[in-house]
Amino acid sequence: MAELALPAPDVARVRFAVSPLWQLTTGYRLLASGAADPVHRRWLDQVRPRAAAAGLDRRWLAELLPPGAGYVPDFLNPAPATPAPTLDEELAAVAATPADRIRADLDHLRHHQGRTGPRARALHADPPAHLPRLLRELRSYWETALAPYWPRIRALLDADVFHRAGQAAHHGTGHLLNSLHPQISWDGTGLHLERRARTLARHATGGGLLLVPTAFKGPGLSTRIAPPDPPQLAYRARGTGDLWQPRTTPATGALAAVLGRARALLLAELDTPATTTELARRTGLSPAHVSQNLTALRTAGFATAHRTGRTVLYARTAVAETLLDPGR
Repeated sequence: MAELALPAPDVARVRFAVSPLWQLTTGYRLLASGAADPVHRRWLDQVRPRAAAAGLDRRWLAELLPPGAGYVPDFLNPAPATPAPTLDEELAAVAATPADRIRADLDHLRHHQGRTGPRARALHADPPAHLPRLLRELRSYWETALAPYWPRIRALLDADVFHRAGQAAHHGTGHLLNSLHPQISWDGTGLHLERRARTLARHATGGGLLLVPTAFKGPGLSTRIAPPDPPQLAYRARGTGDLWQPRTTPATGALAAVLGRARALLLAELDTPATTTELARRTGLSPAHVSQNLTALRTAGFATAHRTGRTVLYARTAVAETLLDPGR
């Protein structure tokens, strides 16, 4: 059992962060595993074909985030500087990683895997030359697999943080830590983790503690120990089992009176991201009519468009989610 000392100054610096890159790395490994995960089946069925068509199952991420390795290169999960960094902010932090740090992380990856692929070896040999290519692939995967679903994922993560912040407010940080995950316990001076893969000795970590809810993690706990950054503990967010369940849209009728029947219908159909052709088939509207109304919905901030190769996926925004179901 590993132990991390948590003196009062570190307890005072326990904080949460909603990290796009943590969702990206954990989501990619789930996708690459080939597993028929029942929790994420709807997402996997939609995203796997698109990721394969874009070649994202066999390039940089396939080598750096293999499903069988327990270790994810630390530079791919930089410590979030704010409670809710944007993807651009986190990619900028990855881009600023010193070359020596990238090489050390890749050495650690090779230790876990026994070998690394040609792209990982090229990145190890010349990080400044190859890191921009990796960054482009990270963004491409985000646009393909996560951006169209981000309002739904973000709502789940925000709800988890809100719940746990309430625990801390009502019962104290000790209760929060003891209820966070079955593998964690806090005895008033130290945080105990039921795992032996990596040490959490205080002298080997940064100060404070960063708690990161994730949508795609399994039941286990992930740690990132990369001084001088604070230790990161990533855990599965509450409510993940219901993340992809179809959502009712009780306000569609009322919304139609304001937006018009076609636009309200399209928003209801965007419970999962879809193309113009798919939406035309589902609704019976002509492709031209769908396209015209989607443009209006995007202009009003109710829908977003995400290009993946030659395909454009449309998705509801968080504003549209609230309009369709005010009770949420």
